[in-house]
Amino acid sequence: MSNDEECLKSLIESIRKLDYINPDDIPNIDLYMDQVTTFMDEHLKSSKRYSEDKLLTKTMINNYTKNELLPPPNKKKYSKEHILLLIFIYYFKNILTISDIQHIFNPLTEKYYGKGSDIGLEAIYKEVFSYEKDQMDNLLKDVIRKFNKSRETFPNIESEEEREFLNTFSFICMLSFDVYVKKQMIEKLIDESILDKKKVKKKD
Repeated sequence: MSNDEECLKSLIESIRKLDYINPDDIPNIDLYMDQVTTFMDEHLKSSKRYSEDKLLTKTMINNYTKNELLPPPNKKKYSKEHILLLIFIYYFKNILTISDIQHIFNPLTEKYYGKGSDIGLEAIYKEVFSYEKDQMDNLLKDVIRKFNKSRETFPNIESEEEREFLNTFSFICMLSFDVYVKKQMIEKLIDESILDKKKVKKKD
């Protein structure tokens, strides 16, 4: 197997290991903070870059509550809905600011947190992540296409080591541009679909 094939295989394997937390695996009883951090660490360990990385700490949870991303715990205990929100925060925080997450979460928690709505956070979570397999399949195809395209760059570089570095740099750039464009789209959606509606409501 060539270095290129080994590299691509390793990437695909690492992506396939990523998995979301099945809501049925989340306890239906309220948990103390230590139990919450242990649960998240155990179920999201495949997404760690380094084994010693902390996915969620007490300080993080306190800051999320302080910044109104997370409703306060009930008698120092966190519900299943709290954990669902923490999972969303975990994914969002890698690409969005705390302020942007606030703008998304304010209407989400206002309308769907607690028992006052026909559809709850668990139903929303299940609906969103039900598309995970299709999304993952499409993502893998796109990654493979970008990888192969990056290997076609800099064909005139004679040094194999130098060409390999530039190929990898090209691949990183392609992936980064994809993330950049999608981040811009998310920010535009927040500004035009969430914040603008808030402004209209205030005028009314």
